[in-house]
Amino acid sequence: MKVLQKGPTIVRVLLGLIFFVFGLNGFLHFIPQPATIPERAMGFVMALMSTGYMFPLIKGVEVVGGAMLLSNRFVPLALALLAPNVVNILLFHAFLEPQGIPLAIVLLVLEIYLAWAYRNAYRPMLAARVQPVAASEAGGTAPAGAVHARSG
Repeated sequence: MKVLQKGPTIVRVLLGLIFFVFGLNGFLHFIPQPATIPERAMGFVMALMSTGYMFPLIKGVEVVGGAMLLSNRFVPLALALLAPNVVNILLFHAFLEPQGIPLAIVLLVLEIYLAWAYRNAYRPMLAARVQPVAASEAGGTAPAGAVHARSG
């Protein structure tokens, strides 16, 4: 039963390590590249790199998101930031480099598990109708962008 209680922590640290390490590898290149990469997959990666900003942006999000997960700070935000990367990793392997699909599926399962574990943090974001909070309603201390869910 102890393992079930620690499940979110174990998965959070594992996912954080994966993204932090592979994100850093995008900048420092300490993990050797595979000897053969399918031509279409290489073309996709080269296109991202040739933009001059997309590959560093993707890897930067991975480093920051991984660090957030590892430090147990802003975990729901980290999961929201990393979700597009997880989807892209899954689709990259599904369409361009099928050998990596098992690991991509594991990443997706870990991401979904953690998103479910932190589901209460996403409830306000998923409200169908919201009203902005007026500063007067919040005693003049409403944070920028604060909203109230509207009932009905």
